[in-house]
Amino acid sequence: MAARSMKEPVCLIESDSKGRLRMVPSALDILQQIEQKVVVVSVVGMYRTGKSYLMNKLAGANKGFPLGCTIQSKTKGIWMWCVPHPRKPDHTLVLLDTEGLGDVKKGDTKNDNWIFAMAVLLSSTLVYNSMGTIDNESMKNLHYVTELTKNIKIKSKEKDDDRTIASYLPSFVWTVRDFSLLLEIDEKPCTENEYLEDGLKEIQGEGNQHYNEPRACLRKFFLSRHCFVFERPAKVKIMQRMEEVTDADLEPEFVEQTNKFTDHIYTKSDTKYVGDGIKVTGRLLGQLAETYVKAIRSGEVPCLENAVVALAEVENAKAVEQARVLYVQRMTSVRFPTNTLEELSAIHASSERDALVLFRKRSFRDDKQEYQKKLVIVLKGAYNQICEKNINESMKACEQIIKGVFEPLENNLGAGLYSVLGGYKMFCQDLKEMTDTYRRAEGKGVKAEEVLKIYLDKKAVVGKAILAAVQSLYEAQRRAEAQKVKWEKAERERQAMELKQNALKVAIAQQKRTQEEHIKQLNAKMAKDKKDADDRHQTMMAALEEQRRDLELDEEMPALEEVEVEVDEQKNEREWWEWAILAVPGVGLINEIRRAVKSNK
Repeated sequence: MAARSMKEPVCLIESDSKGRLRMVPSALDILQQIEQKVVVVSVVGMYRTGKSYLMNKLAGANKGFPLGCTIQSKTKGIWMWCVPHPRKPDHTLVLLDTEGLGDVKKGDTKNDNWIFAMAVLLSSTLVYNSMGTIDNESMKNLHYVTELTKNIKIKSKEKDDDRTIASYLPSFVWTVRDFSLLLEIDEKPCTENEYLEDGLKEIQGEGNQHYNEPRACLRKFFLSRHCFVFERPAKVKIMQRMEEVTDADLEPEFVEQTNKFTDHIYTKSDTKYVGDGIKVTGRLLGQLAETYVKAIRSGEVPCLENAVVALAEVENAKAVEQARVLYVQRMTSVRFPTNTLEELSAIHASSERDALVLFRKRSFRDDKQEYQKKLVIVLKGAYNQICEKNINESMKACEQIIKGVFEPLENNLGAGLYSVLGGYKMFCQDLKEMTDTYRRAEGKGVKAEEVLKIYLDKKAVVGKAILAAVQSLYEAQRRAEAQKVKWEKAERERQAMELKQNALKVAIAQQKRTQEEHIKQLNAKMAKDKKDADDRHQTMMAALEEQRRDLELDEEMPALEEVEVEVDEQKNEREWWEWAILAVPGVGLINEIRRAVKSNK
């Protein structure tokens, strides 16, 4: 939360009618949201001395803390105003205006003591505001400083020495209002700080204890001391409306003195420290205030060491939680599932480093590293959960990818496409191709091979079943093929016999055709020869007849006998051919017949 959101002061610690202190939760909420380091300036003093005016000036405003213009005290308890520090950009200036000390209406001084103690414990600069001069009367009003050792403790088990107390107390600024004297010591000009130190001198001799005690306590407990004197700001009528006036309405010397005071606070007031140099943030300041008030309400003396221990426990526990939250936020950049475990481990290492840096920055007094060890355990547990999530996301992604990639294989199995001859080989080929496709797929994560192995192991059982079925089919095929070989052999033998028979039939038919052709031709030749013989016979007979008529019968008789003999021979030859044609079964015997015919001649 930015300090600029506080437009006006709020009550931080209430003081009820019985003088008991109580934290105001809404004010604590404001401090809890301030992560910047703080410079805390508290103002204490008698009531009606103008403390609130100085706080308003430090806040850069004319009004804010109520300015009492009557004899009644306006501020009760401790009021707070958080504003951006005008000189330190990374700091918040926390202004604490306390209830006026010495209010006669309170009835006792216990409440004043606790208000003063709280102002001392919470501030890095304590402003004591008084009127007039630094004299014995003003010192008496500051008697609360003599009660500091009774009202606060630094160490819980050891007795505090003055040096220890002084090292933990804030710087001290004494503002003297309505100062009208010359700044002189022994008639010589002096500075405001010299004026303060002169007023803190002790008087030697017995019987001066009450005089010397507050002075000695101021010197012992507040090692850094400064003094500022202010002239009267204006006339009474103007002072009665201080919230309305501007610097132009006030005395120039007063304005100059006020600016000098505010400049000193802005430049010289240190960051609030607690314990062993621990810089206090707004959040820590609220926890400190709560711890101190709780101790006071329980009747104990506020102890700085105990407060720091309690603060350390609270802060270190919160530091562990904040570091865990940061780690978890850093790990949200992980895109599940990661491709490798090394990728997730690298992000974890970077996130863990950032978480440890944040823890060390916020934690303190963790000398034994108890809280850091707790943080390591917490981060380890968170990392284990993230690893488990990464594994689960990887398995989900892999199962989804396997479902998509191997869906055709599953469909083929369901359809029984692999329960055929060659099915096992086809199954193995499909399984290999789909496995390669799966391995090329993105976004599988760290369980890619493990999930694949589980799937392939299941498919190996299926593959064995397919192989057994295919082998049975191969055995049946082998028997069928052996039977087929036998059948084919018998078929070939049958076909060969059929071819031989067909060839024999063709040869016989061919022989028959040849024989018939030869017989046909022979008959044609014989018919022709017969016709020729008949023609010759007729010719010869005609010639003989003609010769017979021409020749004398006696002379011609021998010749006629010879012709008849020749005719008879031709007749016999024709009869032999006719017999041969009818008697011979094949063409191959024709020659024999011819030879027989010739021999018969």
